[in-house]
Amino acid sequence: MKKNTFLLILLLIPIFGFSQVQWMTISQALEAQKKAPKKILIDFYADWCEPCKEMDKKTYNHPEIAKIINDSFYAVKFESDGNEAVNFLGHKFTNPEYKGKKGKSTLHQFSKYMNINMIPTMIFLDEKTDPITSLSGFLKAKEVEPYFTMIASDEYKTIKSRQEWEGYQKKFKSKIKE
Repeated sequence: MKKNTFLLILLLIPIFGFSQVQWMTISQALEAQKKAPKKILIDFYADWCEPCKEMDKKTYNHPEIAKIINDSFYAVKFESDGNEAVNFLGHKFTNPEYKGKKGKSTLHQFSKYMNINMIPTMIFLDEKTDPITSLSGFLKAKEVEPYFTMIASDEYKTIKSRQEWEGYQKKFKSKIKE
């Protein structure tokens, strides 16, 4: 009986839209990009950051957003004040002033290199790891959907002004029902 209930739950998960982003490390994303180029989304977060936790629950786990991310990006979670060693574009980054999970550490060298001034912040990189743009602060699924869609489809390359961006937003048809 328990086995049947578990099986039923597993079968119903896709029907109810439970989605999860397939997160990886920056080194895994860079390695994957060599084999099959995709854009990279880096989510800079911290364990103590409540807006970061809310974005995990309400934004990244929204079925539409998770689908866009999984289909079009290598998604990276990076702890902005953590202790992970990072090799990026020939540079090695660490956090020499890391204090462990008990104290608030300074920003990781990689966070500084990527100009992270607040968290949460998302950085988008193209297939050659050149920066596209960044988004900072807590954003709902419906707020990030036009950005994710525009970047995933390369439409960002044709938008050169605020006026063009506003035109894009007006024409954008959201798939998210709130």
